[in-house]
Amino acid sequence: MAVKLVFLGKLADLAGAPEREAAAPLDWGGLLKALEPALAAQVSSEKVRIALNGGLLSDKSALAAREGDEVALLPPVSGG
Repeated sequence: MAVKLVFLGKLADLAGAPEREAAAPLDWGGLLKALEPALAAQVSSEKVRIALNGGLLSDKSALAAREGDEVALLPPVSGG
């Protein structure tokens, strides 16, 4: 089993799909290594938030996902 990555908004476009899987366990450094360089750069932005199993993380470096967990990557909301 793996960690489910969910990309929202423009991050889904950059990822080429709204979801994918990454090997567990997954920490912040492992997440960045699992992504393409351009996508990792976007995810590293201070404006992108991360949720682990529905709960927002206040510090991305605190990411500690295990098998079966869901990590959602949330870009800043654009107005309209």
